[in-house]
Amino acid sequence: MSIGDKILKLLFEPTHRYKGISVSMFGIPTLFPYKKQSINNAVCQLSKNGYILKNGDYVSILPKGRKYVESKKARLLTFDSPYRKEAPKNLLVMFDIPETKKAEREWFRFHLRRFNYEMIQKSVWVGPAPLPKDFLDYVKEIKLKKCIKTFKLAKSYNLYNTQT
Repeated sequence: MSIGDKILKLLFEPTHRYKGISVSMFGIPTLFPYKKQSINNAVCQLSKNGYILKNGDYVSILPKGRKYVESKKARLLTFDSPYRKEAPKNLLVMFDIPETKKAEREWFRFHLRRFNYEMIQKSVWVGPAPLPKDFLDYVKEIKLKKCIKTFKLAKSYNLYNTQT
């Protein structure tokens, strides 16, 4: 999820607000991990695209921004992991999802982490087999199936195997 998407989501689903920005219960902006300049650039771009209205210190979401957030929420589903943390890692997943589908690529990585997969390289992961059927059906529905290859391993992968 991009910083712009996060800003729109925070404006659409506020928790605690101070001067138009969502804050934690301690009053700290929920965009805290980002640099101030990155947030300012994203707010400027969102305003320019007609998603938000910036009025002095206040920021509010416009109907176009609400519609965008709703479409994002409906588009990418979330799946729960059917695996225990210590499940054997016997499936290698490799993918090459194009830059034009960046949100889908991040969504896919998020779920690999959620399914207790370990990253070997950015697009090479190992974890428990098989991937859940409903997840694979959804991957096919959002047209990522051709970008993903899986390989069943003969032996379980152990990142900390120290045999010499």
